[in-house]
Amino acid sequence: MLLAGEEWAARFEEFQREAWRLETLPQYLMPQEEEAFEEFRQGNRIDPVIVSNEYTDRLRRQVVQGRTQGRVHVLTRPLSDYLRFEFHHYYKAHSLAGEKIRILDVTNRDNPLEGVQDFWIFDRSEVVLMNYRSDGRQISREVFDGDVALFLQYQRIAVNESVAFEEYVKGLDL
Repeated sequence: MLLAGEEWAARFEEFQREAWRLETLPQYLMPQEEEAFEEFRQGNRIDPVIVSNEYTDRLRRQVVQGRTQGRVHVLTRPLSDYLRFEFHHYYKAHSLAGEKIRILDVTNRDNPLEGVQDFWIFDRSEVVLMNYRSDGRQISREVFDGDVALFLQYQRIAVNESVAFEEYVKGLDL
């Protein structure tokens, strides 16, 4: 089953305990980000401390409710322009709002998740596969129909092999 629109957005309102994502691409080309990405490339920066939008408001609400949202991004250096943008424009503000973001840098090591595609897992019971073109443009979101045990193992590996976002970016000029 493919997910879009309200049906997709509902996953983030309705999960009970945890929403978690694995990200594996060096860039995600989303039409709604084009202007902000271009401004970032031109040197314009936002203050992540004052960011307040639907996403960060929801994260703060979830923290109060005892629900967690997290992710691990698998990457290699040097960071792509997009990753620098994502770190500055999103991750800093999302982390401050309560999202548990971690980085798995595989620059000088084997990737323990080689070949694993992006996915979300909700309440450790529903997996949504994130399908992208090679350039990072999203194709679709697809509910996985099968045993989620392997995805729980991917999550465990990703979390255990990664470091907290705040630790990873210390000293980086974003």
